[in-house]
Formats: sequence, structure tokens, C-alpha cells
Amino acid sequence: MVVDGRTWPRAAALLAITLICSVSSAGVLVAIPFLALTMTLGLRRLPVAVAAMVAVFVAVGVPARGGVWYLERGWTVVLAAWFVVLTTRWPRSRFFPRALGAVAATAVIVGTLAMFRPGSWSMVNWLITEGMMRSVSLVTQVFMVVDSDVSLSTAQLNTLYELAEQQGRLFPALLGLSSLSGLAVAWWAYVRLSAGSALGLRPLRDFRFNDHLVWLLLIGLALIVFGGGEGWTSAGSNAVVFMGGLYAMRGAAVLLFLKGGMTGFGFVFLAVGMFFLAPVLIMGALVVGVGDTWLDLRSKATAIAGGQS
Repeated sequence: MVVDGRTWPRAAALLAITLICSVSSAGVLVAIPFLALTMTLGLRRLPVAVAAMVAVFVAVGVPARGGVWYLERGWTVVLAAWFVVLTTRWPRSRFFPRALGAVAATAVIVGTLAMFRPGSWSMVNWLITEGMMRSVSLVTQVFMVVDSDVSLSTAQLNTLYELAEQQGRLFPALLGLSSLSGLAVAWWAYVRLSAGSALGLRPLRDFRFNDHLVWLLLIGLALIVFGGGEGWTSAGSNAVVFMGGLYAMRGAAVLLFLKGGMTGFGFVFLAVGMFFLAPVLIMGALVVGVGDTWLDLRSKATAIAGGQS
């Protein structure tokens, strides 16, 4: 297999996003959709069959009796099924509308089931939050075992647990974002391995989505400001985080388009900047992305460049 230098960084970056945003197993979010694609569209080449065998082990993981093991796989199976349905129905459409449609349809099904089972949502929220708290505890214990001189103050531990609790409250938004990036990695891998094509994912500089989705961001902000209870505020926060992530990506696409690409030095500079100033950079990209909804900066830049030539 020849590695395409133009496309594997996109898949690597999306896999990193999946790992960062995932509230449980990032591998499951990639492996199950990949298996669904192979079962539906076929094992066209030997590399796909080998990758499918690996994906089976990743998808099954370590069977556990805990509810999270079933929840994450149940969500991903429905997500993969919807993505396959939309892909076979509209095979020539771009990736993102199909992936976003799959996430939305899965969320509607899960939300409907939660409505008919009172208390189920609270149970899911508790399971996710408790799992993240356990992960924080495990990480701190590992650091202390590796280096006995490492000790965290009570304030630092409280901060870590507060962050885990906040992630637990925002897990629907994080799950939506990680589902989108996981589907992207699975789609790229299937297209690359089955057809040897580099066209599974378009360049980041071309990333955009329907401008009407800005209403979801505005409704989320309104619910945070005027929400009549904790449930509405939580729904608004998740809507803002989900759309904020998408608009930050759109803003990054606009900036990359205007800059004309990214050099190796630019990538290193961005990595260092994200390490020290991630909130500032993300907020800046978000503002640019939201502004692009009304200004369509890339089209204007193209028109200006064409008028000057």
C-alpha cells in the first residue's frame, strides 16, 4: 500500500480529535463503522480484509458487565447503520452531510428511547461521569507509581475532578464530535484501502456546512441565558459546544484557505500555540467560522484574487 502524503495527515488529525473528544473508546467509533462499510460495500482488496480482522478485535474489546461497554457499542452500531444507509442512498454526496445526518438520526433515536424510559438519561449521565472520574483516579495513581516524588495538592485534584465532571455534563456534544471524526477516519480508511483512492476526505480548506446550522448555535446560547432549568441549560451548553467545535473547524479551514496552505514550520508553530494558548486559538477560529456564515470569506477572497489577475 502506498501512503498518500496528502491525505494521511487529515486522517491522523481526525483520529486525534476522536481521541480527545471521546468520552469512552475512540477505537470503537472507528472500528464498527469500518466493519459496517466492509460488510455492506464489500472486501475488495486484501488490505481491507486484514484491517477488518483488526477492527473486529477493536470493536469487541474486553467484554465487561458495565453499562458503558454496551452503551458505547449500541450507539456506534446505530450510528454506523445510519451512515451506511445514507451512503448507499446518496453515494455521490459529500462525506460531511452523510456523517452529520447519521449523528442526528442516531441522536433522535436515542433521545426518543430515553423519553419513553424515565430515569434512563440520568443513569447514562451517571455512568459516563463516574467512568471519567474513575479514569482521573487511575491516571493520578499511575503517575504516583511511576514517580513516587509526584504528588498532587488537594486543589489540583479537585480541579481534575471538576474537569471530569464538566466533561460528563457535556458528553452528548463530545460524543457527537467524536462520532463525526470517527466516521471520517473509518470512511477514509475504507476508501483508501479498498480503492487506493485519496478522495475519501476533501482538504480541510474546503470544509463548510449548511449556514442554517447557525440557528442551533444561537438556540443553544439562548437556552443558556434564558433557560428555565438545569435540563434546558445543559441542552444549550451541549448545543453550543457541538456547534462551537464545528465552527472552530470551519474557521481553521477559512484561515488555511486564506494562507494558501501550511508548511512544516507552520504546523510546528500551531502545535506549540495549541499547547500554550489552545482556548485563545480555538475561540479565534470559532469567531472566524461563525463570521464566514454571513461573509463567505473564501468566495470573496477568490473573487478579489480573480479581479486582480
